[in-house]
Amino acid sequence: MVKTKELCEDIRSAIISKHKTSKGYKAISKDLGVPVSTVRNVIKKFAKHGTVKNLPGRGGKRKIDERKPRQTSKELKVNLEQSGVMVSTSTIRRTLNQAELYGRRPRKKPLLKKRHKKERLIFAKEYLDKPQSFWENVLWTDETKIELFGNAKQQFVYRRRNEAYKEKNTLPTVKHGGGSIMLWGCFAASGTGALDRITGIMKSENYQEILEQNVLPSVRKLDNDPKHTSKSTQEWFKRKKWTVLKWAAMSPDLNPIENLWGELKSAIGKKNPANIQELEQTAREEWEKIPAEMCKKLIDGYKKRLKAVITAKGVLRN
Repeated sequence: MVKTKELCEDIRSAIISKHKTSKGYKAISKDLGVPVSTVRNVIKKFAKHGTVKNLPGRGGKRKIDERKPRQTSKELKVNLEQSGVMVSTSTIRRTLNQAELYGRRPRKKPLLKKRHKKERLIFAKEYLDKPQSFWENVLWTDETKIELFGNAKQQFVYRRRNEAYKEKNTLPTVKHGGGSIMLWGCFAASGTGALDRITGIMKSENYQEILEQNVLPSVRKLDNDPKHTSKSTQEWFKRKKWTVLKWAAMSPDLNPIENLWGELKSAIGKKNPANIQELEQTAREEWEKIPAEMCKKLIDGYKKRLKAVITAKGVLRN
C-alpha cells in the first residue's frame, strides 16, 4: 500500500464518501490504497468534528520529527516503511534540511555530574569580572590525543545550527583513552607556545617535568618585551611560583586551547601523515602555523564563554 506523509483533502473526502455508502474499512483501504488504520482515523475524525480539513493546531505530527538525532536517513526510511509510509532517502534528507536539520559529526563532551556543574558555575562567576588584561596574561595549557588515521567509523547527527553541544547531538566520552600520540601544548593571547609529545602514562612527576621544560621557553617566545626576557627576569621566573587558575573539572569549553586543538587536527587531517613520525612532525609544523590573530580573538571573547556557562547554569556551552 502506498501512502503519503499527509493525505490530501481529496483522498480524505473520498474515504468519507465511500464510508457513507456503507463500505467497510478494508474495502475502502483496498479501493484507495491507504492503510486500514488511516481509513479508521479519517472516519473517526469526521464523526467527531464533521470535517476532513486540517484543524488549527491539530495537524498530525510529522513522523520525521519523531526521529532520534543519530538515526540515518536509511534507518529512518525503514522505520517509515514499517508504518506504511513509502519515501526515498533523498526526500528524507531534503525534508530534514528544510527543517534546518543537517548531518553533522556529533561533538564529544564529558558527562557532567551535579558537582561538575556547580564547580563550573563557581569558576565562571569568580572570574567573570576580571579585566581583559588579566586574560591576556594567562598561559593556557592542556593535552590532547591525535590519531594517525582518525576514527574508523564516522558518525553523523542531524542537527540545527548552534546546537552542536545539545546533549542529544553529542557522544558522551570519558577521560583517558588510548590514542596514537598524546601532545601537550600551550598558548596565550600573543600566539602559540611550546608543543611537546607525552610518552607513556602521564604521572604527576611527568607533568611537572613538561611544565618545567616548556612553560618558561613559551613565556620567552610569547613576550618580546626586553625587560621580560632579561637574565634577571628569567631567574625571577625560576624562583617565582606560578599562579594557577582554580580550574573546574570536566570543562573543555572553558579552555580556549580546545579551539586550537580543533584547528590542529583539521590541518593534520589534510596532510594525511603516513606514520607516527610524520604525524608528530606534521603536528609541530601546523601548530607553528596557527596565526597569532586567532589566539588573540579567542582570548578577546573569553568573557562570552563565562557568561554562557552562567546562563546555562553550569552546563557545557553550545
